[in-house]
Amino acid sequence: MLGLVIGVAVVVVAAAMIIRNYQPQPVLLVAGLVLLVSAATLFPDQFILHQKAKSTGWMGFDVFAVVKDSLVTQMSGIGLIIMASAAFADYMDHIGATAAMVRLCIRPLRMIKAPYLVLTLGYILGQSLHVAIPSAAGLAMLLLMSFFPMMVSLGVSKPAAAAMIALCSFMDLGPAVGTANLAAKTAGIPPAVYFVQHQIPVAVWVMAVVAILVLVSSRYFDRKNNVAIRVVDSDTATGEQIREDSRGFYALLPLFPITLILVFSPLLVGEVTIDVVTAMVLGSAAGLACELCVRKDVRDVLKGFQIFFNGIGSSFASVVSLLVCADVFARGLEALGTVDYLIDSVRDAGFGVDAMSVVMTLIVAMTAVITGSGVAAFFSFSSLAPAIATKFGVGAVTLLLPMQLVAGMGRAISPVSGVIVAVSKAGECPPFEIVRRTLIPSIGGMITMIVINYLRNG
Repeated sequence: MLGLVIGVAVVVVAAAMIIRNYQPQPVLLVAGLVLLVSAATLFPDQFILHQKAKSTGWMGFDVFAVVKDSLVTQMSGIGLIIMASAAFADYMDHIGATAAMVRLCIRPLRMIKAPYLVLTLGYILGQSLHVAIPSAAGLAMLLLMSFFPMMVSLGVSKPAAAAMIALCSFMDLGPAVGTANLAAKTAGIPPAVYFVQHQIPVAVWVMAVVAILVLVSSRYFDRKNNVAIRVVDSDTATGEQIREDSRGFYALLPLFPITLILVFSPLLVGEVTIDVVTAMVLGSAAGLACELCVRKDVRDVLKGFQIFFNGIGSSFASVVSLLVCADVFARGLEALGTVDYLIDSVRDAGFGVDAMSVVMTLIVAMTAVITGSGVAAFFSFSSLAPAIATKFGVGAVTLLLPMQLVAGMGRAISPVSGVIVAVSKAGECPPFEIVRRTLIPSIGGMITMIVINYLRNG
């Protein structure tokens, strides 16, 4: 009971500090160290260094050895995947490949003169593009530069277009997304298998529901606010703000690593497999080769490839550091026995794994809404899923899938999310107005996701 009290108190204080916009990495790290010190002091017999790290011989050093062990584990595992994926995405942005892909995909929509139909199809297209463009903020900025002016010129209201773009990263899908990679790694399955066998069957239903609700909510708010819809000649809807300095075939480059991951996996060519990091490095090398063939200034091309390595460093500072600190925090809760006590209490109360899944999903969703970060929300609680799943005798993916998906969903209704703030400026309205428009589709998508996940596991 003492461990539970200390654990809950530390969690409440840490959550309050994060809500008040304290830097989450040091908050989680300090909270984790407090939990580990408490466990080492009060329960030295159960304070085990996760059977991985070698004890230093003194419990005081062992507490900090947990941090070192987490750094080593994350840097050689999921952290490396996240850094490679972010570096590849940055390089694709630099050479204009991502912009070329978006330009190619939105071209057919110019022929449609029904504003709300464009809005609905635009969401489906944007959500699909998120598979190849793992950064939610990066996807939003690309769509604001390209898709947004086209939709407005076709008669879509600016707030409706901005809200739809905010929903395009509603679900973090695909083997290139950091949270999806972490979920797959934690569940012990390949990222390609997690994407095809677990994410897609749920995402298809969620996308259909959200697309319909985008249309309904947009019409409702436009009529409520007396927004005039005007239809213009589609020839003027070119989205000229998107960069045109990249070759057309560059549009295939962002899809190259994902194609390799899916083809050379247990799903298709099982004899030969490729991991995410190798695929991202290979994709970046392919981009460099294309640049060397297309551009004459070799010095400038090689200098531009430094973007890849800069991306590794920036993603470590912003994302992987959060993963390490969240892992230390989770290890502290486990060492103190807080997680086991809560799980046993839930089981003794008669709740099953489905109820526990809903509870964990709601916790992640609320964290994402409060912090505006799906990464912070999922990374903070993902480490707890395997222990909970083991207690209930189910696979970890049963809990991880809804937790991972809802992290992005919560971001879509957070007024402090970077994506919401960015699109609200383009929509010429406050962030809360965007949230009002994304709320109905988001709630519908969350309910659909929980129901479909329950039916698949039932």
